[in-house]
Amino acid sequence: MTENTPPITRAASFNELSLSPALAQGLDALGYTQMTPVQAQSLPAILEGRDVIAQAPTGSGKTAAFGLGLLHRVDMARGETQALVLCPTRELADQVARQLRKLATGIPNLKISMLSGGLALGPQLASLEHVPHVVVGTPGRIQELVGKKALSLRSVHTVVLDEADRMLDMGFEEAIRDIVGRTPKTRQTLLFSATFPDEIRSIAAAMLRNAVEVSVQGGAERPRIEEHFYEVEPARRTQLLATLLLEYRPDSCVVFCNMRRDADEVAASLQHYGFSALALHGDMEQRDRDEVLVRFSNRSCRVLVASDVAARGLDVEDLEAVINYELPTDPDVYVHRIGRTGRAGKGGLALSLCSPRELSRAEQLQARRVEAGDARPLQWRTAVPLGGRPGNVPAAAMATLRIDAGKTDKLRPGDIVGALTGEAGLKADAIGKIDVFPTRSYVAVARNQADQVVAKLRAGKIKGRRFRVSRI
Repeated sequence: MTENTPPITRAASFNELSLSPALAQGLDALGYTQMTPVQAQSLPAILEGRDVIAQAPTGSGKTAAFGLGLLHRVDMARGETQALVLCPTRELADQVARQLRKLATGIPNLKISMLSGGLALGPQLASLEHVPHVVVGTPGRIQELVGKKALSLRSVHTVVLDEADRMLDMGFEEAIRDIVGRTPKTRQTLLFSATFPDEIRSIAAAMLRNAVEVSVQGGAERPRIEEHFYEVEPARRTQLLATLLLEYRPDSCVVFCNMRRDADEVAASLQHYGFSALALHGDMEQRDRDEVLVRFSNRSCRVLVASDVAARGLDVEDLEAVINYELPTDPDVYVHRIGRTGRAGKGGLALSLCSPRELSRAEQLQARRVEAGDARPLQWRTAVPLGGRPGNVPAAAMATLRIDAGKTDKLRPGDIVGALTGEAGLKADAIGKIDVFPTRSYVAVARNQADQVVAKLRAGKIKGRRFRVSRI
């Protein structure tokens, strides 16, 4: 970044951009019509081939911004890896890969590979025998595959560092520098980060050339998030959490814990009270993490109790509430947490539990707001912690069925819908989200019909074959 960096060009709509016509189909598939601030500010520069460093929070539309840019430059006549997106976690990499595939709907035969740790190495090595045009992955696994000479970066023209601040927090700086150093010096580098600490500035100075700097922190309309703070004694924290869940009754809520071990304990306590709650943290096996994310995103579970790292990349539409089981030590983490609700112009709810010893963290939050030009005081409320087990806990609307078959069995979502509406006799409005993995599939169905659906599917067939079906 230099003082003579040209001013940022902005675009009001996607129609003003010189995008490949094939990408119009992808925009339609995702229902994108108006550009978000980060897209309006960064896409013109990205399409010009400029390096970009952008401060943009989760949910701001940044994936589409860099996704459209890198897909626009892919040359289908070249069977080489041409774009690389690095993400901090497997969940975020998976989310980004899925959105890129939707954007690329109008580009036949484009191959996008998601390569990350937490998954078996063998299948990923096999998948690279057919070279992908675009790779999305985590730094550790990408570095490993490059080291094994299974993945070549010599033809990469676009590198994206997504949520770069979190990658540095997780200790990936050395791996990032190694990976980017293996790409051509003529590459385009796009760096997206929710915050701009000194470490990010250092990375940008080393990797970006004459970059356009974008920030939507002040230009974007502030999400309509209702924030409330509750002082509570540590011993009564879980009871107050249950009280708030009963008072506000969100259909979907993420409870953030600072420590991994707390996630299991809090989820177990909420289950004791009768809530449909699940824990998500980094000590879990990847298959278990996948199932938890599936159940939460398809509305089979109302409350997800998670650590910050495990929740990166969590893709849940219309998340109604975020609750801080305790305040984080870093004000930026608080902003990132509550930014998961109140997206796409919709209202959100953020509740925070604070012990007397954590009041200094609340004061830091207030000071950070004032520094940013936001003079709103923190809103403190009182609530009585729950005494015994309540009798009116709302149940999740859906239940999840697991089918022990997936992509390797040529099973598609349409096959599952066909079996449910045919053999099982379900109406279409009783079927929810379907997720198909390589060796297993998950489908959400109306909770009050789940058991009878399982019985009928076990007695019948899916795509003319019998598969094991169970209710999770």
